[in-house]
Order: sequence, then structure tokens, then C-alpha cells
Amino acid sequence: MAQGEKTLAVNRRARHEYFIEETYEAGMALKGTEVKSVRMGKVNFKDGYIRIRDGEAFLVSSHISPYEKGNIFNVDPERDRRLLLHKKEINRLNGLVQLQGVTLIPLRLYLKKGRVKLELAVAKGKKLYDKRESKADADAKRQVERAFKEGDK
Repeated sequence: MAQGEKTLAVNRRARHEYFIEETYEAGMALKGTEVKSVRMGKVNFKDGYIRIRDGEAFLVSSHISPYEKGNIFNVDPERDRRLLLHKKEINRLNGLVQLQGVTLIPLRLYLKKGRVKLELAVAKGKKLYDKRESKADADAKRQVERAFKEGDK
């Protein structure tokens, strides 16, 4: 973790469901009460993804719970949130999605110098046999580490 970063939410399913090819950092255009909820870690990426519309990137279908003390200032928890990326990055990502059939998914939400940032990934979906293979590799690695630790004692 880089200095001055605090992770607020992580999409754990992302690395299980997808092969991660590239990652990008993007800012997010949030309302005041959303920022307070995010700082409290009330974010759910379960079905979230990034869509590019009219030359802008949006985080779609992710849930930021309403702030308890927000009253009338709370906004729709499922609304699309605009991502702050450079025009070149948006064009590149749009090209990858259209030509290669990849998906843009959120990986984690974190604070960096007091600003909310989103780490997004260019990802390809895994097939069932890929998921089994990944799990088998992780189990084998865990067993090797366990055997190595027992050998030290």
C-alpha cells in the first residue's frame, strides 16, 4: 500500500471471476453525504462495472449506502457515478471494450491525500475451468507454505 492511502472497500470477487490485464486510477464525482458514507466503508461493488457513455466513464450498479444523518441531502444509493479520467484514457478504454470484448470492473475504493479514488481494471471473464485451476494453484501454494513453516519448527 502506498504512503497516505487508506483502503475503504475491496471487490474480492473481481480476481476470482476475471483475469486482470491492466489497472487504472480514477477520481470519483461524489456528493457530500456519499463521501461520508464511503469514508465509513459502506460501499458494495457486488455487481458494479464501468460503462463509457458520451465520452465519459461511469461507475454503474454499485451501492453506496445513504448516510444516516444526511436527511434531505442523501441521493439515490444506486445512481451512476462519474469517474474522473483523462480523455486519452477514456478513449483507450473505450477502444479496448469495443474491439477486444473486455470488461471494466472496479477493484477497490481508497483515500489518497484526502480524495476518494477508484482502482479500476480491464478484465476478461474466467471460464469455470479457469476458476478451478486458480483454486487448485492457490491450494497447492498454501500447502507448500504450510509444509515450509512446519519444517522450520
